[in-house]
Amino acid sequence: MPALAEAGYFAVAPDQRGYSPGARPDPADPARHYDIELLIGDALGLAAAVGHGARRFHLVGHDWGGSLAWEIAARHPERLGSLTMLSRPHPDAFGRALRGDPEQPHRSRHHKAFLDPGAAAGLLAEDAKWLRTRHAASGVPPAATERHLSVIGNPAAMEAALAWYRARGTVHRPIGPVRVPTLFIWGDADDTVGRVAAEGTAEFVQAPYRFEALPGAGHYAPDQAPERVIALLLEHLAGHPL
Repeated sequence: MPALAEAGYFAVAPDQRGYSPGARPDPADPARHYDIELLIGDALGLAAAVGHGARRFHLVGHDWGGSLAWEIAARHPERLGSLTMLSRPHPDAFGRALRGDPEQPHRSRHHKAFLDPGAAAGLLAEDAKWLRTRHAASGVPPAATERHLSVIGNPAAMEAALAWYRARGTVHRPIGPVRVPTLFIWGDADDTVGRVAAEGTAEFVQAPYRFEALPGAGHYAPDQAPERVIALLLEHLAGHPL
């Protein structure tokens, strides 16, 4: 955020639906309160709330925020000047990899596990041991893990976060090609997204496209390699002015 501001951009990084106590519909009914249509509406509403209305803007997404960003780019390309994606392949490339890459279902096994009613308690057990262990194994600095847990490390927030998975279930529906200039940053040590899905994303972007594989980086590239991510992002934004 400071790097974007220093470069002259007005940047907004809000907590999404469920992550903030002030915007947390009941996660016990995820299909009603966390449907993708509502999430898209939230994002476009936030853009309007900060003064963009019908104006175009640059969109950056990571993981679940990335899945949402792909949907917005597919449905509302006229709203975006560019798309920057971190660690999340195009949904159609991801779905194809789940069917054809023997490794991807294993990499994505947590998607099914998160549907279990006791998943939140398990993730938070022993001072969020599962999350801390996974972050450490992925090279996430301890201070970054603490920042994440300051938001999500309580039962109410965790249940709401898992509602995103539960609203979707295990079905990854196709969204079709994206026609927005796109930068896709993927760490080649990502334990959740394999190379088949990552490299396959190029087939589903019908616009200027750049794929950057970061050697040794995992799923949390913004935490692991912030300088490199910032440099790539600023270059991408400059190449596609609003």
